[in-house]
Amino acid sequence: MSKEFIKNQLRELKENGFDWKKRILQTASKPHARFDGKDLLLMCSNNYLGLTNHPKLKEASIKAVEKYGAGSGSVRVISGTMDLHVELEEKLAKFKGTQSSLIFQTGFAANAGSIPQLAGEGDLIISDELNHGSIIDGVRLSKAERKVYTHKNMEELERVLKESKGKFKNILIATDGVFSMDGDIAPLDEIAELAHRYDAMTYVDDAHGDGVLGKNGKGIIDHFHVHGKIDIEMGTFSKAFGVVGGYVAADQEICEFLWNKARTFLLSGSHPPAVVAACIAALEVIEEEPELVKTLWSNTKYYKKELQSLGFDIGVSETPITPLMIGDSVKAQQFSKELYKAGILALPIVFPMVAKDKARIRTIVTAAHSKEDLDFALSAFEKAGKKLEII
Repeated sequence: MSKEFIKNQLRELKENGFDWKKRILQTASKPHARFDGKDLLLMCSNNYLGLTNHPKLKEASIKAVEKYGAGSGSVRVISGTMDLHVELEEKLAKFKGTQSSLIFQTGFAANAGSIPQLAGEGDLIISDELNHGSIIDGVRLSKAERKVYTHKNMEELERVLKESKGKFKNILIATDGVFSMDGDIAPLDEIAELAHRYDAMTYVDDAHGDGVLGKNGKGIIDHFHVHGKIDIEMGTFSKAFGVVGGYVAADQEICEFLWNKARTFLLSGSHPPAVVAACIAALEVIEEEPELVKTLWSNTKYYKKELQSLGFDIGVSETPITPLMIGDSVKAQQFSKELYKAGILALPIVFPMVAKDKARIRTIVTAAHSKEDLDFALSAFEKAGKKLEII
């Protein structure tokens, strides 16, 4: 690969408008934030419960730095496992209702490190076609064979399972819990039943379900009441929990196995004390303040209803992830620019991230948004939608 090749690829990205622009956040991540010197209403953050700026998380971080310093000084398996890491994993396992858990540096690292170890040569991984890129990369890193089923199509999944029975040592079904582009939810109850029927393992990425679905935000497994029926639950602390870091929650043997085998875990420095302490505090806040999840869903229902009454198509969304389906990529980019002029940050999702005729503005409601915030956004959406003849 020559530098000229890189230059040509980058130029092509920019000419087609597919390059990501750098936007500099100059305040805390909260509904009213400053980007590049402009005050904006933030409508595209994954900060579902508003915990990024919660005083308990900030206080926990400061105290951890004062006691433990700025970093751990090592990877987990050598000398980088602090009592804080152990406490977080124990609290997380209790929160998720599993025997154990293992903390990774990021959610991406959890998928990229775990999946290749859970299925190898002679095995099969069956994956939903709209799974997150980190699942896709984890599958690609595995030596297992792979098959993809049409999005949420349980008849096709069963057909693949039936055809594959007896042909592989092990079968792993991998799916997102909440699909990040459309905001719809995987039929995890049906997946669990099929996995049991055909003796397959199950792996669910609950990155966008943590803090959102289930009682007190316990996630998709609690949402469908399939405790003990899903083998591995993966998630992240970077969304509803407001911090950063990935995890796997499972039985003791699986977590111990990944402790010894997952390369992204083994070969990366452990989280600094401030991060771990904030994650612990986030779990405690969610347990102590259940009204946060209730407010999130109250805001979500109001927002979706008003968008639809204005004439917007919000696709198949079932969660706070609410796309405004535009269709044309250029028009979606124009819509985002109109919102920016009105004081709102909501970005277009266009090809190649989605199909060419499926461009959208992906918005996310949070518990920290006030009704006035949502009404302000809805008014701006209405004006932009009419100006561009979308509604």
